[in-house]
Amino acid sequence: MVDTAGQSLADRLNHLFARVRPDLHHEYSNEHVAAAIRRSDAGVSISQSYIWQLRNGRKSNPTLMHLQALAGFFGVPTAYFVEDEAADRITEQLELLASEQARLHEASQGNDVKLMAMRAGQLSPEHRKQVMDLLDVVYRLEQAEGTMRPGD
Repeated sequence: MVDTAGQSLADRLNHLFARVRPDLHHEYSNEHVAAAIRRSDAGVSISQSYIWQLRNGRKSNPTLMHLQALAGFFGVPTAYFVEDEAADRITEQLELLASEQARLHEASQGNDVKLMAMRAGQLSPEHRKQVMDLLDVVYRLEQAEGTMRPGD
């Protein structure tokens, strides 16, 4: 069981940013969240700087409308921000979802590698060598740029 008792609004909001993501490697920006909320049917005006202040604890008493809008964006009930029991339950669900997404991503990566190997196996030896040479070049470029990430 997760224990979120004593967590600040900033802690809980930052946890949502860390766990509810557009993809495995990136989190939503404050600007993206603010713009999405402003475009939504809720009619709430919120800025990226206000979200930054909430995330950094500089502001800690948002209006109910702001909490509802943030909760709506991240797909959680508003109670997540104010009730420990709700936050515990939702945090546990978010952790399960994140681990499942990571597992699916890892499986997808493995499938890509298998597909590449299967296709390479159907090539002539000459063309397999060309593919390997190309992979070596791309690998060296990524190493030089420092862009390789674990799990990619």
